[in-house]
Amino acid sequence: MSERPGLRERKKQQTRLAISQVATRLFIERGFDQVTVAEVAEAAQVSVNTVFNYFVTKEELFFDRAEEVEEAPSRIVRERRAGESAVDALHRGFLDVVKGKKEPLRAERLRPFMATVEASPALRARGRLMLVRSEARLAQTLIEQTGAPADDPTARVVAAMVIGLERVLVEELVARVLRGDSDAEISAALSRLGERGFELLRSGVGDYCT
Repeated sequence: MSERPGLRERKKQQTRLAISQVATRLFIERGFDQVTVAEVAEAAQVSVNTVFNYFVTKEELFFDRAEEVEEAPSRIVRERRAGESAVDALHRGFLDVVKGKKEPLRAERLRPFMATVEASPALRARGRLMLVRSEARLAQTLIEQTGAPADDPTARVVAAMVIGLERVLVEELVARVLRGDSDAEISAALSRLGERGFELLRSGVGDYCT
C-alpha cells in the first residue's frame, strides 16, 4: 500500500516528461509560435486537457525545468557549507557549472534550444520572468537565512546583484552559442566574466549571510 503513491507519482513524472519532449521537438522543428497546444497533444497522443493538467501555460511545455532553474540559487544558499557566505556558495556553484562537474557544456546540443528561444518573443519574455522569480525567491531565502526583518532591503539588493550577474552570464552564453563558438571558448569566456562578477560581489557583500 505504501508504494502506490510513489508509483503514481513516477508515472505522472514520466507522462509529464514525455509530453514535454514531444513539445520541445515540435517547437525546435517548426518554431514555438507556429505550434499549437492541440498539435502537441495530438503528437503526444493525449488530450489537450491532459496537457494542461501538467502544464499551466504553453511556455511551460518548453521550459519544463523552470521550477528547478528558478530555485537553484536559493537551494545553493540553503545548502552552503558551515561558515560559507552566500556569495562564496554561489561562486562555488558557478564554478561547478562552468567546469562541467554536473553536466558538460555542449554548445551543439544547446544551440537548437537557444535559437528557438531567441526566435520567440513569448519564450524570451518567459525567460526574463524566470529571472524575476528567481530573484524574489533568493531574496526571501536570504531573509530567512539571516533572520532579517521581512522589510529589510539588504536581502533584496543582494539578490538583485546576484541575479543580475546570472543574467549577464546567460546573455553571454546565448550569444556565444548562437555565434558558433567552441565549447572551450565559451567556457573560458564565461569563466572570465563570472570570476570578475563574483570578485565585484565579494568586494561589496562577500561576508553577507555567513
